[in-house]
Amino acid sequence: MSSILTNNGAMVALQTLKSINSNLSDTQNQIATGKEIGSAKDNSAIWSISKVMEADVAGFAAVSKSLAVGEATLGVASAGAESIVETLKEMEALAVAGGSETADFTKIQADMVQKAAQITDTIEAAQFNGVNLLSSAGDPLTIVSSVNRVGTAAATTDTISVANLDFEANIDVAGMTAIASSADAATAFGEIQAFLATALTGASTIGAAASRVDNQATFVNKLSDSLEAGIGALVDADMEAASARLQALQTQQQLGVQALSIANQAPQTILSLFR
Repeated sequence: MSSILTNNGAMVALQTLKSINSNLSDTQNQIATGKEIGSAKDNSAIWSISKVMEADVAGFAAVSKSLAVGEATLGVASAGAESIVETLKEMEALAVAGGSETADFTKIQADMVQKAAQITDTIEAAQFNGVNLLSSAGDPLTIVSSVNRVGTAAATTDTISVANLDFEANIDVAGMTAIASSADAATAFGEIQAFLATALTGASTIGAAASRVDNQATFVNKLSDSLEAGIGALVDADMEAASARLQALQTQQQLGVQALSIANQAPQTILSLFR
């Protein structure tokens, strides 16, 4: 039955064209943005997962900066500790030289005073952004090292802590025995040995912490890259597939327009019945 009031063919063609246009719009949006899932309406579950992962990536970016600052701080402290070790070795050699009764104790003591002052200066200067692990006034160093997330629980952070070594108090070169005789030199030698052991232990502690921070920084960078790759796998559009789909939809759109035009012309054939 033909009707001039109801055109079923046109309605079907119109619905088909609307569907094609909707798919075409989605495909064009994917090509423009590069994302298959750009908002919650595209796929709420995957979109939510991707946003949580993006938050973690941002967190790891901050962690990387924290580790970089921590690594620099430990690098300064390590350089200071190693310099103090070398200076103490020189002082040890002076004390050994003072073990002879024929030694020039005045010159040896003058050199000792200068090297003690050098150690004091090194301790005071071994700071990065106000953090000094060798000074009595310094605080322990806390470095944010990771962002952890398990299941649906809230994310937490881990830290790496490095205690203040307080070389200023534990290596009291200013208060060591002055060398005026071979006996004084022997006493000073023992004191220097104790200072050297403290400096070596401190330098090793800083070195181990620096190695840990460096390894953690490498791991965090790799983990961040993996998360970004995972986010891309979830939400990024397959550009090759999108390009092929775009061309197919454009062809379907043209055919849909033509089909709708044909359907709209169908009622006009009824006029021939009245001629």
